[in-house]
Amino acid sequence: MLLEQTITLGQMRQSGARRLHVFCGDYKCSHSVVMDADCWPESLRLSDLETLFVCSVCGHRGADVRPDHQGAEPRLASVDG
Repeated sequence: MLLEQTITLGQMRQSGARRLHVFCGDYKCSHSVVMDADCWPESLRLSDLETLFVCSVCGHRGADVRPDHQGAEPRLASVDG
């Protein structure tokens, strides 16, 4: 059995993303929204949020939650030399 692991909000923030892109879980709806993620703790996994959302268009409970990297602050890797 393959278990899918999702990142925490802390890991997402470390990558430079501060917002979430939330897609309705009903593939027929296709409604989505970008929202600020600062109201949730760093230890929370993105997958923990998926069941909390209810689509404001079709009423479906459940969503696909992903980091929104548009406008994210770029993070440069440090090189030890």
